[in-house]
Amino acid sequence: MKYKSAAQLQELQYFGEFGGVNPSISDSSTYTFLSAKTMFDTFEGNTEGCYLYSRHSSPSNLYLGEALAAMEGTEAANVYASGMGAISAVIMQLCNAGDHIVTSRTIYGGTYAFMKNFLKKYDIATSFVDITNLEKVASQITPKTKMIYCEVVSNPLLEVADIKAMSALAKKHGIPLVVDNTFSPLSIGAAHLGADIVIHSLTKFINGTSDCVAGAVCGTSEFCLSLKDVNEGAGMLFGSTLDSLRAASILKNMRTLHIRIKKHSENAMHLAQCFENDGLKVGYPGLKSHKGHSVFKEQMNTEYGFGGLLTIDVGSLEKANALMEMMQHKNLGYLAVSLGFYKTLFSAPGTSTSSEIPEEEQQEMGLTDGLIRFSVGLDNDIHKTYLDMKACMQELDILEGGVILT
Repeated sequence: MKYKSAAQLQELQYFGEFGGVNPSISDSSTYTFLSAKTMFDTFEGNTEGCYLYSRHSSPSNLYLGEALAAMEGTEAANVYASGMGAISAVIMQLCNAGDHIVTSRTIYGGTYAFMKNFLKKYDIATSFVDITNLEKVASQITPKTKMIYCEVVSNPLLEVADIKAMSALAKKHGIPLVVDNTFSPLSIGAAHLGADIVIHSLTKFINGTSDCVAGAVCGTSEFCLSLKDVNEGAGMLFGSTLDSLRAASILKNMRTLHIRIKKHSENAMHLAQCFENDGLKVGYPGLKSHKGHSVFKEQMNTEYGFGGLLTIDVGSLEKANALMEMMQHKNLGYLAVSLGFYKTLFSAPGTSTSSEIPEEEQQEMGLTDGLIRFSVGLDNDIHKTYLDMKACMQELDILEGGVILT
């Protein structure tokens, strides 16, 4: 498939108020009016191009929103102070007490905790299912279901959702398909495939420099405006506002996203192939051995590859921790959560980003103690990185001459 997302993003042109090649930053929390009537109309949402208060919107946030909408191919986009700010706003906008959500069994730990624990307070139920099994998803939908929610590529097991099939199922039941596309920006155009609402943690690949936290919701103009409604908008009333300075910084970083994603994917594919050849248990959608390979390939924008995330299973948490500590000591990456940085980041998700999920559920879904999630960086010589990582594994008796030691 070939999407125009990167091209649309590159074609956006914003000039600063003094002719700058970057738009001016609106470093203000509040805005003046020449008439009280205009202020009233703006507060009621009846004026175009006027700003009242930065929790409502700001020029910098709107520029970033337009760029994200162009990237995803949606009518509009809102930006938030975190990915969880975006996720919680969408869910609370669409669901009321007594409603129900169908979601993937493998999702980001914070999303899982929000759905499993927090929503109980508001009598909103959630069914966690194998999102790759359409029959199981369909079996959980009831008259009270208000959305199907999934990650395009799941955190941390890298399960791949069939967005076209999920969209058809959602439309059949008259409910929206909400997807988190944080792991696969540009590689998969979720909105083009039928997703109604696309969420991103901008903290990750889209910003790419691990220096801020931010989120986004891409969808129809009507839905994005509903999130900003002063009386009932969850985005507005939760107050998860992105700072204008950060919005401007993320917008500038987006200009190189297409280059970075290609390199992340290229490096991840090389490591995945090499590790698999060594006999390691590798999870990467670009490998034919991956269960979601054919689904990803059918949906992908081939120019951007299979993404920058992979997993390996080294057999135990003790070995995983020792390997990550050694790789960090040898400057092969950082033992850190998050993803999308120029440096490789690695963590054991069972005890970090997915620790909110009970151990018995982790075991049921296949999240083992020895699993390491790699966010592969932008290394110029990725084969040297591979050789150095393999040497670490051999030193720790994880590998010996290409054979896994158990």
